[in-house]
Amino acid sequence: MKIVGLTGGIGSGKTTVATMFKNLGVPVYIADVEAKKLTNSSKVIRRKLIELLGEEAYSDTGLNRSFVADRIFQDVELLQRVNQIIHPKVKAHFKRWLKKQEGVYCIKEVAILFENGGYKECDYTILVTAPKSLKIERLLQRDATTKEAIAARMKNQWSDTKKIKLAHTVIENIELEETQKSVLKLHKKLLKSQ
Repeated sequence: MKIVGLTGGIGSGKTTVATMFKNLGVPVYIADVEAKKLTNSSKVIRRKLIELLGEEAYSDTGLNRSFVADRIFQDVELLQRVNQIIHPKVKAHFKRWLKKQEGVYCIKEVAILFENGGYKECDYTILVTAPKSLKIERLLQRDATTKEAIAARMKNQWSDTKKIKLAHTVIENIELEETQKSVLKLHKKLLKSQ
């Protein structure tokens, strides 16, 4: 089965695009969702994050996301250390998930596919883009956040210009109808390239 890496900056709509592929019957793995589950279920991740960030990293209900986000998105080195704890577990989980899937290809949606070198393990890559102003607008509507918090998170991701050089295909996600057409066209192409 081919692995198609799907990525895009925060607010680009990569999860929306992933859902479009899922609706076409393509197996879809959302790395961020699985990472969130693993941070709460893995005793190893929990222990290592507490060692790195302190007891406040977890509350009675699981990972203290706002505390962790405030710490890591202001400190690039700390962000990298947290990623080094979580990413290997997500990678192993994906490999187990992949063995259970059927079809010509699957979508692996990863926020930092290019930044972490994960694209090298993909047969094909898709980059979802949108204008920065639209990304910010979407994030303000979706999350209880501020423009400053969004800017801090964006600062830790590569620019679209840098990512475009590594992507096989770019889907500009501005109008949903046009995005859907792009997904369908690409789906047909990927099915033919067995």
